[in-house]
Amino acid sequence: MTLDLAFFAAAIPAVLISAASKGGFGGGAAFASAPLMALAMPPAQAVGLLLPLLMLMDVLSLRPHWRRWDWRHSALLMLGGVAGTAIGWAIFGAIRPDGVQLMVGLSALGFVGLQVARSFGRLRPPDHDPGPAKGLALGSVTGLTSFISHAGGPASMYLLGAGLDRTTYQASMVLVFWWLNLIKLPAYVELGMLNRELVVPLLILAPIAVAGVYLGVWAHRRVSDVFFFRLTWSLLAVTGAKLVWDSLT
Repeated sequence: MTLDLAFFAAAIPAVLISAASKGGFGGGAAFASAPLMALAMPPAQAVGLLLPLLMLMDVLSLRPHWRRWDWRHSALLMLGGVAGTAIGWAIFGAIRPDGVQLMVGLSALGFVGLQVARSFGRLRPPDHDPGPAKGLALGSVTGLTSFISHAGGPASMYLLGAGLDRTTYQASMVLVFWWLNLIKLPAYVELGMLNRELVVPLLILAPIAVAGVYLGVWAHRRVSDVFFFRLTWSLLAVTGAKLVWDSLT
């Protein structure tokens, strides 16, 4: 891996966005980090590099949100996520690098489309408790999307439909993705997405991840969710489109 200007121009904003999202905005924008970093390195390597950083963010985010989560809904997502992670492991082991790039790009554009549909009222969380079956199903989908590019849209929709307050929703997202990132670790190592080549960039980016989490905690009650997510979605749309274009050409 070449630690040049292009790498840091992509990696530093990616880590800051992801960390701030985990620290104060429910973790939804953390998905933008993988497509952004994939502009400067192979997508599988970008996804692998982010995992230890995300795990560090998870540990830091758990403390200020400790036991504020909704355990019943979180547990359903966590259980379903095991199956989704296994599916992602099988898929990643069977496709070529350009296929990984296409999947990350399409996931990014799909996520943006989902958020736009929600913004215009075309897609709404249910107005009643989603129930255990839907929790397990959406947990499985979340496990898959999380494995591919650290995306968590399905989990977000499920928890929003559960009628949680902002802090409980944030704490539940932190707990769910702490678990999903933990169970992804053996698969990433086996697939070669995590290796010794990543040690130096991880050491460089770790302090940025720590600072970003505390920035997010501070901004939780001070920065508008609408502003933060619209900025992230715009960035995600551009990076997703470029990844799809590059993979096809």
